[in-house]
Amino acid sequence: MNRRLIAWSVLSLAGIAVFLALGIWQVERRAWKLDLIATVDRRIHAAPVAMPGPQEWPSINARDDAYRHVRLRGRFIAHKDTLVKAVTALGGGYWVLTPLETVGGAIVFINRGFVSADRRGYMRLPPGEVDVAGLLRVTEPGGAFLRSNDPGADRWFSRDVQAIAKARNLTGAAPFFIDADASFEGPGEPVGGLTVVSFPNNHLVYALTWFGLAAMLGGWTCYLAKEEWRSRKNRLDGSGRPVVLADLSGRLP
Repeated sequence: MNRRLIAWSVLSLAGIAVFLALGIWQVERRAWKLDLIATVDRRIHAAPVAMPGPQEWPSINARDDAYRHVRLRGRFIAHKDTLVKAVTALGGGYWVLTPLETVGGAIVFINRGFVSADRRGYMRLPPGEVDVAGLLRVTEPGGAFLRSNDPGADRWFSRDVQAIAKARNLTGAAPFFIDADASFEGPGEPVGGLTVVSFPNNHLVYALTWFGLAAMLGGWTCYLAKEEWRSRKNRLDGSGRPVVLADLSGRLP
């Protein structure tokens, strides 16, 4: 057999194995993503439960706690607001993060909602103790894509609660923040309830792509092998000897 065909076949089988493995991995990722979407949907629409206490904070993570619907009570800490750059369905502007001291003494940042770029009205704080219900969100360290937070200049592109707490001289703040429900602030700004819950789920497309590539590579390899077999058959007779073509010119009229 042609050595080049043998080498191609080996490489082809390796490629097919890789493509199939990637396709199977995407199928598994799709199952995981569908389960995650269903879990988060249940959390969002569930009745609010008590916010995790400080003893639970070390174990808070995105997989088990993100978007949990929680409630808490406390007082906002004045003059500690932080504006975080945001783009929402209402346009460009800022999220307003304000620390709240719970009745138990814990510090938790509340994303009170969105304010437009002119920032009007964002300093307004509900007086006294307030009840807050919303979605638990894990911290967003570092900044946004190609935009790092700059605490020194008070420019924020992500809701990095640890860095914000440090910049605001607050100790012991929760390692998460709460996106307040739409009904918390009432009419005007900030506008709450704008949490976007979106999990891209293109894994089926990716899986079909990998499986398709495996099928194409396998088909092309089979085609090359078949052509090689036909070529050898044309060169050899049934006994393995070269085919001798008869001179039929004398039989022609």
